[in-house]
Amino acid sequence: MRSRTASLVTLLLMSCFIPVASAQNEALDWLMEYLAIDTVNPPGNEIRGVEFFADIFDAEGVAYETAESAPGRGNIWARLEGGDEPALILLHHIDVVPASEEFWDSDPLVPVIRDGLIIGRGVADTKGLGILHLQAFLNLHRNNIRLNRDVIFMATADEEAGGFFGAGWLIENRPEIFENVGFVLNELTEPTLMENGTIQVGIEVAQKRPFWLRLVSEDIPGHGSAPRITSATTRLVAALDRIREQPFEPQVSDPVRSMFEQLAPFEDPRWQTAMANIDEAVQDPGFLRDFQEERPALHALLRNTCSLTMLSGSDKINVVPPTASAEMDCRILPEQDANEFLDQLRERIADEQIEIEQIMLFGPASSSADTELFASMTRVLQERMPGANVFPSVLQAFTDSHFFRDLGIVAYGFGPVVIPDGFSSNFHGNNERIPLEGFIQGEQIMNAVVRDFVEE
Repeated sequence: MRSRTASLVTLLLMSCFIPVASAQNEALDWLMEYLAIDTVNPPGNEIRGVEFFADIFDAEGVAYETAESAPGRGNIWARLEGGDEPALILLHHIDVVPASEEFWDSDPLVPVIRDGLIIGRGVADTKGLGILHLQAFLNLHRNNIRLNRDVIFMATADEEAGGFFGAGWLIENRPEIFENVGFVLNELTEPTLMENGTIQVGIEVAQKRPFWLRLVSEDIPGHGSAPRITSATTRLVAALDRIREQPFEPQVSDPVRSMFEQLAPFEDPRWQTAMANIDEAVQDPGFLRDFQEERPALHALLRNTCSLTMLSGSDKINVVPPTASAEMDCRILPEQDANEFLDQLRERIADEQIEIEQIMLFGPASSSADTELFASMTRVLQERMPGANVFPSVLQAFTDSHFFRDLGIVAYGFGPVVIPDGFSSNFHGNNERIPLEGFIQGEQIMNAVVRDFVEE
């Protein structure tokens, strides 16, 4: 298995005029093999990734356990035993989102290295991180490092659909794994190299809560040739338009305010003053509009949001259906009361013949930055990247970290692959990619971060 992958990587590197010596990088070889394993969710088939890691652990003499939450929905974890300090979990998810090959420059499941980039579905979210965790974990094992705590490598299923067959299932069905676990290192974020040479390193401590909803409209059905004044579909479209035209009021939470203040000095001059005085800036509709256009991820931290993602009506063009539905990916701020948000949404819908069904809602848990792990990471990152601005960050998306935070376990989102400002890894998008050099350097950074915290 290893030799086939090594040959593939060597050919890819040679064809892209990257020095062949890079092909000897073990982590890169494993990454290319991992990316080629189809774990698109749905249906997931994460057991294929479990088998990949099991082969490596067998070769390394590392004990591990596996569990299927449903047929094919595999999870794997391995533990290095250490002292009595609360254990550290290195967590990533095996599943990846679907990709449409016609919109990519190459097959999403045939990883390539081109123009200094590693390209393939899952390379940023989160198979690349998983391989960096694996290398840090094996580095401890191979070097017989004396540990002050247990270190657990964990790869799980289903994060892209909520984690209920992965991290959530393990917590409910295998609670013994998490006894005396105090810390989790999980996805996201990416350190950013600014034009002035400063590296911005956000360590995620909180995230917006997904509140996935389905709107269901009802009205009299009929023939498409004789439209009525109202119908299920027209009611739904009108309600969705009212939601679109009435964005939720801006709200600046304490962690977002602190994050913006720390980011401001390193931002484009256009945004510096506004971000340093964000409570005042959000009162300007023009700022909010421009900020959403150019910095949508940061803008999303300033208000509750709803994205219309799915629509359903008739299955026949000449039939006006009795019902129509829309599914919305709403994200609410960590401190937002869910019932209050629903009341605000109903005011915008303004139609009693449209029902709101709740699909998924996570709790508001977050993690403090005042911990020994955060301090350790800050010290190591600033040593490895002199002058780096390390700060607690808030994520507009969600990860499996909330499962652990609900248990009182500190969970941080951190990825060590440095990217240049303006570069997009295209999470969930076309041509998902990370810089090759950033990945190779990220291996060293992750090794240092983990070892500093767990070495006795």
